[in-house]
Amino acid sequence: MFKNKIFIMVIGMLIAITLILAAAFFLYPLVSNSGTAESGSAAQTSAEKVKPAKQLSAEERKENTVVLKDILTNLANNSRFIKVSFAFELENKKAKAEFEALQDSKVKGAIIKSLSDLTPEQVSGSKGLDSLSAALMNILNPYLHEGKIKEIMITDFVLQ
Repeated sequence: MFKNKIFIMVIGMLIAITLILAAAFFLYPLVSNSGTAESGSAAQTSAEKVKPAKQLSAEERKENTVVLKDILTNLANNSRFIKVSFAFELENKKAKAEFEALQDSKVKGAIIKSLSDLTPEQVSGSKGLDSLSAALMNILNPYLHEGKIKEIMITDFVLQ
């Protein structure tokens, strides 16, 4: 009699597990497709609302660019120095005028201060130059109220 009860319980558990697996097998495609379709259509609708950035002509880019030449300073280890020139592309003419007004005081000071904290290894290679550009953008953009720096190009670079 005890063996019959155990046998019936095992059969009951196997049937329950089979029903759960069958339900999961049939319901999973319905649940995963409806969620993907809704999120996919929402993403597509959102993407359609985004306006592509206006491509500026070379002349317009030049009008909004400030060139800062030959900044020379020692690096962190004091045995080596760096000489670097930059071209700062700004969002608009007002931002350019504001940047030019700050160029000799705040901008050069911030650049020299940033460079003097770096080691030669930190400014070597394309990753080092990209890192320098990103750091300068983060430091200099808060100074501007009429617009922002869009891009910083390193136009001349000497590490001695």
